[in-house]
Amino acid sequence: MKVPRLPLALLRAWLPYAERDEVLAELSDEFVHRASREGPRAARAWLWRQVLGSVPPLVRRTFTRGWTGFEPASSRLRPGGPPMESFIMDLRYAARRLRSRPSYALLSILTLAIGVGGTAAAFGLVRGLLMTPLPYPAEERLDLFWSPGDWSEREFLHLSSDWSGFSAVAAFRTKELPLRRGPQASPELVTSVSTSAGLFDVLRVRPALGRAFEPNEDRPGAAPAVVISDGLYADLGGQPSLIGSTVELDGATHTVVGVMPKGFWFPDPTVRAWVAEPFNPEDGSGNYALVGRRAPGTDGPAIDVALKRLGARLKERFQYPQAWDKTRSPRLTPLREHLLGPLQAPLLATLAAMAVLLLIACANVAALMLGQVDSRATELAVRVALGADSRRMTQQLLAEALLLGLAAAGVGAAIAAQGFRLLSEALPLGPLAPHGSLDWGVFSAALVIALVAAFGIALLPARSLRKSDPQRALAKSRTGGIGARGGRTEGALVVGQVALAVLLTAGAALLVRSVTNLRAIDSGVDTGRVAVLDVVMEGNVAREARPRVIADLEASLSTLPGVRSVGATQKLPLRGAGEDWGLEIEGKPDLPSSTTYVRLVSPGYFEAIGIQLLDGRLLQESDRANTERAVVINRALAKKFFPGENPIGQRINTGLEGLERIVGVVEDVAEAGLTDGSVPARYMLHAQVADMTMTRQTLVLRAQPGQDPAALLDAARKQIAASAPSVAVQRGTTLDAVFAQAIGPARQVMSVLTFLTALAVVLGAVGVYGVTSHFVRRRQRDLGICIALGLRPSRVIAQVVGRGGKLVLLGSVIGIIAALALARLLSSFLYGVSAVDPVSLAAATLGLLAVGVGAALLPAWRASRLDPAVVFRES
Repeated sequence: MKVPRLPLALLRAWLPYAERDEVLAELSDEFVHRASREGPRAARAWLWRQVLGSVPPLVRRTFTRGWTGFEPASSRLRPGGPPMESFIMDLRYAARRLRSRPSYALLSILTLAIGVGGTAAAFGLVRGLLMTPLPYPAEERLDLFWSPGDWSEREFLHLSSDWSGFSAVAAFRTKELPLRRGPQASPELVTSVSTSAGLFDVLRVRPALGRAFEPNEDRPGAAPAVVISDGLYADLGGQPSLIGSTVELDGATHTVVGVMPKGFWFPDPTVRAWVAEPFNPEDGSGNYALVGRRAPGTDGPAIDVALKRLGARLKERFQYPQAWDKTRSPRLTPLREHLLGPLQAPLLATLAAMAVLLLIACANVAALMLGQVDSRATELAVRVALGADSRRMTQQLLAEALLLGLAAAGVGAAIAAQGFRLLSEALPLGPLAPHGSLDWGVFSAALVIALVAAFGIALLPARSLRKSDPQRALAKSRTGGIGARGGRTEGALVVGQVALAVLLTAGAALLVRSVTNLRAIDSGVDTGRVAVLDVVMEGNVAREARPRVIADLEASLSTLPGVRSVGATQKLPLRGAGEDWGLEIEGKPDLPSSTTYVRLVSPGYFEAIGIQLLDGRLLQESDRANTERAVVINRALAKKFFPGENPIGQRINTGLEGLERIVGVVEDVAEAGLTDGSVPARYMLHAQVADMTMTRQTLVLRAQPGQDPAALLDAARKQIAASAPSVAVQRGTTLDAVFAQAIGPARQVMSVLTFLTALAVVLGAVGVYGVTSHFVRRRQRDLGICIALGLRPSRVIAQVVGRGGKLVLLGSVIGIIAALALARLLSSFLYGVSAVDPVSLAAATLGLLAVGVGAALLPAWRASRLDPAVVFRES
């Protein structure tokens, strides 16, 4: 009967050498005897009981002997006893050595922990946001139609008669809607999606409770229906009886018809409600995006044909200005790209920077280990000469590397958790930030890589010692320990560190220059001392009463202490394009049809936000709804449409009933984006445009000199809640923060990359310092001889610093080449600076060279102060 191998192998690892063969032989004989008498199954059960009962005391025995160093006489023919005993003893020996060198141990642990923890944090975001499937089946067949956010209800309904090439198509737009939990409760804003009835058919996701929208629920006259998220369902009580009940949303009673599954989101995780919007075939306002699911077999040329057919149908029905012609280039954007595309560049840039930092950390730890082993050259040579076991010496070096790695794992776990939180807040991830998750699998993989590197470096001196002659090793110990090999390897590691640090520094320098250029742009508004509150009015407030609600709010807020002036607008500068209306000029019938930005404002808006008047007058309280509509234009509009003439007094046609008269010209403002330049824009009063909804407004409060605008926000919120119960505050901020946001993701990526660059530079400096110190230690006998023969201390400093400087210069050259090859990855963040900007590369190189020379100066200064007599006596 064959004895099972696994239980015997488990015992073999823990039994002492002197007893191993005898115990295993007795167990095997007993197993055969029991198998013949009781059967194989009973024999195997008996054998496993013996093994499992014996292993715990054997483990305790092994650990005790290994930790105390006790070695019985019966094991002396095999030094170290069983492998586990010797390994435990070597771990204890390595712990004592690390405790005796706290600076080396602490620096190695922190270096490795920073690289490993940072990489795990960055990859957690990349994996959670870019690699996790979207919560929709067959997401690869979902696409967004061209011109997102610019489709009208009229266009959607016209195309809905034939969606050839698509299984289903839906229109949607995101907005904040006031939700009341009770008749007397104040409204709270809920991020919602107004959509056509077929949205969930397009996404192929069914509610966990209740139903989705029915086909007729997006038609005029249909009863308002809402599907809510799992989170809002829990906030509203989480009872199944909620299905079929009603909630007051945007001033209207909506029936809750369904609850979406946990984890579902569209188009971002902040959305908590989906409302079936009654689509009006006469509404031509472009506010919607279209999402469609491609039909099976509709790919490649077939989808191009379907898109061209849609474009032709639009051209048959609608007339578009040339600049806004939807029929010219119909195309699709994958939904994943639309939702996650803006996150890709900052996340991948951060992950690349973290990977570079991990490589620098590995190289630094390897250089530190080589230096430490090099400093033990004499000790190791003596042990070899006295007959030390090379296998045991190698095991001791590996045990030290293992302890460093395990300690780094503990510290790195804390760094990973904290770094993940900081990256989630620092990077421009928007509402998707909570969907990242810390990836401990990647943390483990990164730690294994670092440990393998440390193990590899630890094996180098062990291998050298095994092959070397003890007499030659002792002779070399006077001048170099293990010889020149360690110096060359350490030098190569430092060159690699510097090259990687230059790569990071060059990227950070490019972003710093780009953000500096963006901050230098004149936005046309005075961003200092301005508080901003975005508010939403309930939809049941009568349209004609809305201008009065806003006027009353302005009057109420102007009484707050510290407020100098108050204004309102439906679109704040630096926040995107907004309303675009057609323009015709009286007396110029040959002027091509054109559109310009339109801003509906209150009379106090210009003073509150700091727009300068150039000519004429501003809008006033006397410009009422029953008077001729007044318009203020900006310099760009005057220059484009009234070249060489005075626009004051001219009349224009906006498309409303009657004409508007130009009463003033103001300075250009960054109406849409910070980098868009001067674009034509005009300003009109809310009160004179009666058919605008005005449900969403931005209130602008200019603070008195010396007053912090952020301090006004809480008081303003309370004042709005008290004076306008039908108005909810969406968000509060300052105009300085709006300007910072308008700079874009470059600002946030710059902050992260600059911090990582600082870490890389510090690690690089540590590497240069360590290698230079080890060089001085290896050469101290030669340097002592040179000093005894009259070499000046300044020459010693120059020689040592020159060696460190050469390593840094070589690493800088390699780093510049790598930066030239990879800098284009940052091109999407750059403004006013080339991806191969020579100033940034030169600054990175000179900065690293200065740091490297500075790191080499201290060991060089110590070398210049060597006492030859002391050196010769120690030799």
